[in-house]
Amino acid sequence: MSDGFGLGAYLRAQRRLANLSLRQMAELAGVSNPYLSQIERGLHEPSVRVLRAIAEALNLSAETVLAQAGLLSGDASGPTDTETAIRHDPELTEGQKLALLSVYRSFRSGAGGEGESVAKP
Repeated sequence: MSDGFGLGAYLRAQRRLANLSLRQMAELAGVSNPYLSQIERGLHEPSVRVLRAIAEALNLSAETVLAQAGLLSGDASGPTDTETAIRHDPELTEGQKLALLSVYRSFRSGAGGEGESVAKP
């Protein structure tokens, strides 16, 4: 596996981007709070089963999380969608990622059809 700190920091950032508390994510992934905390702090390397459960809880592809853990090559995950691209952009701060994801999701949920123009103030 790749270094646990990198994976843990990645998972923590993804949890925060998903607006989940540690407790909520642990419940969704079917693991204990202390175990998830240890994973996020890089103190424990989770199994593939746990990584898949965490990916599902975060609404990420298992391949993305497994690649981050160093278990798959980066190319194996295939093309990325918009949310994944935002989440992985190293030039954006966590706050910028949250803002972009919020705006993107609002456009997606409020769009009545393709090509709809944005109303001007």
